[in-house]
Amino acid sequence: MMIKRILIGLLTVVLFASCSLNARITKADKKFALGEYYRAAEMYRSIYPNIPTKKRVLKADVAYKMGNAYRIVENNKRAETAFKNAIRYGCKDSLLTYYYAEVLRRNGKYNEAIKMYYQYEQMRPGDVLAKNGIESCEKAIADWKKITAYEVVKDPIFNSRYSEFCPAFASADGDVLYFNSTRVARGVKKTKTSRITGQRNNDIYSSKTNAQGKWESPNPIEGEINTEFDEGTCSFSADGQEMYYTLSKVVKGETLGAAIYMCKRNGGAWSEPQKLQILKDSSITTAHPALSPDGAYLYFVSDMDGGFGGRDIWRVAKTAEGWDVPENLGPTINTKGEEVFPCFRADGVMYFSSDGHPGLGGLDIFAAFKKPKAKVFDADEWDVVNLLQPINSNFDDFGISFAGKQDWGFFSSNRNDRKGYDHIYKFSKPVLNFSVVGVITDSKGENLGDARVRIVGNDGSIASIQTKKNGSYTASLNKNTKYVLLATCRGFLNSKKNLDVEDMEKSQNFTLDFLLNSISKPVKMNNIFFKFGSAELTPESSAGLDELVELLKDNPNITIEIGAHTDFVGSDESNLLLSGQRAKSVVDYLTAKGIDKDRLTSKGYGETVPVVPDMVLVKQYRFLKVNTPLDSEFIEGLKSEQQEIANQINRRTEFKVLKTTYKMY
Repeated sequence: MMIKRILIGLLTVVLFASCSLNARITKADKKFALGEYYRAAEMYRSIYPNIPTKKRVLKADVAYKMGNAYRIVENNKRAETAFKNAIRYGCKDSLLTYYYAEVLRRNGKYNEAIKMYYQYEQMRPGDVLAKNGIESCEKAIADWKKITAYEVVKDPIFNSRYSEFCPAFASADGDVLYFNSTRVARGVKKTKTSRITGQRNNDIYSSKTNAQGKWESPNPIEGEINTEFDEGTCSFSADGQEMYYTLSKVVKGETLGAAIYMCKRNGGAWSEPQKLQILKDSSITTAHPALSPDGAYLYFVSDMDGGFGGRDIWRVAKTAEGWDVPENLGPTINTKGEEVFPCFRADGVMYFSSDGHPGLGGLDIFAAFKKPKAKVFDADEWDVVNLLQPINSNFDDFGISFAGKQDWGFFSSNRNDRKGYDHIYKFSKPVLNFSVVGVITDSKGENLGDARVRIVGNDGSIASIQTKKNGSYTASLNKNTKYVLLATCRGFLNSKKNLDVEDMEKSQNFTLDFLLNSISKPVKMNNIFFKFGSAELTPESSAGLDELVELLKDNPNITIEIGAHTDFVGSDESNLLLSGQRAKSVVDYLTAKGIDKDRLTSKGYGETVPVVPDMVLVKQYRFLKVNTPLDSEFIEGLKSEQQEIANQINRRTEFKVLKTTYKMY
């Protein structure tokens, strides 16, 4: 009898525990259905360890629900763990596979995410979400590693240990900023915690720049706009006199969803907010308002019927009587995922965030460029571009705002925050500086302090730079400009070079040195080679000969003599004949490249004009003597290996200027 009582007691405890467990799960399910995702996630988390391992189906179901709730409130690390446990205990829901892939991508685990996207694609062939996910991961691994020119820093003046998001400029000058925050200002009693996010409800704060251009400490917005409820995203008319914002109310424990409110600037304060009647059905959520720059349309976010899945971006025309019928922005903007936080730059470009377009993970910020004469629902209405790193990350990035037409502003992101809180980041394009520096020397390496560089750009810019005493010069350049640089100096031939300053994203200092050849002295041509005992040029000679072609084009009024020289090996007659043939071969090459034959003369000198070493050559070869010709008598007194070097020095091709007035008169 005693054993029977014990068994009945144990059974009662088990049944009570089971009923209690089911009741707790049902309660958590209701919280999730009401949109109280943070509260639901915490309830599932407390329930999960109490489910026996043998109840695999129930354990998998609760893990899945917990992961989904954490996914929505953007706690991706907990979501990843929960989804992993759901799969471990046998859950095979296709959405679990997709959600797990999404949080893996948000956590930067792109290779693991790709595998899950492929599994999801097998479950739902042709699903665009799988295609976008795979494309996003592949691009993140390869193409999207490139960092754009923007610099991003977390702005300390606007951030706290709480959450801040959606900065919005209230003036075209970029000197007044509004944003949302869960912080509590001194003297404010608002302490309620949102069951959706687990944080305090948001208030609207503002800041402005002082006389020194520094941002002042933020304060709650004046007037009766902030309430005990959740105030969200702000948007302003072009003149800053109208403010639109989101308000989410909770009445008797029930979340009523979000609605858009508007107030006007009245002197130094905002008027009493009025709820906009955009839709006939007031129970449908409308949020994230953004007024177009011309004030003709109000763009907003809603999950109303007629969209493409998740929350979509809509717009409604402003009329004298109120608001027209809302229209969806169409499939180029909206996807099966989430499209949220629309906003406009002063030039009319729309920015928004999405997890449905290919991106780095979570919400990415996109720019949408309206095509001319496009209509709503046209497939080619918009060009949508991902802003990439460093503005985007594998976390949630959203709520961007530009300072008027300037190329800087603020956006919000939950990157690098262990609690997943949002914070405000400043982005800006650094001022890029481009310049060219160099040194102008003669053929002996001596600096030319009286040279000049003329710089002509295809943007119409012209500059003339005098070299310093050490032959150096420097000049500023413009981006996206092609330049021609011409170096000149009295008594020397001109030299020209081209420089293309492309669409670069970093400052750069180019180096262009010039070597100018003397008009009055023969100039040795480097890298001119002939086959052994022949006048046939080798292919390796083309580079050096082409340099001479360019030199003649840069100096169209000169005529030159091509002189070829040999060493003392062989007879005088054969050396004279071979050198003459080699000089002619060079002239033939130049004429074939378009140089007028009247500007060219060839002459073979054989061994009759040996090199007379100068200080530069003697420094290179210590066995030579300054101003002592490399004739047969000198060479025969050298060691065998030194004789070969001296003979090689004598074997050369030179040019010298004959006239500088060709076709000038």
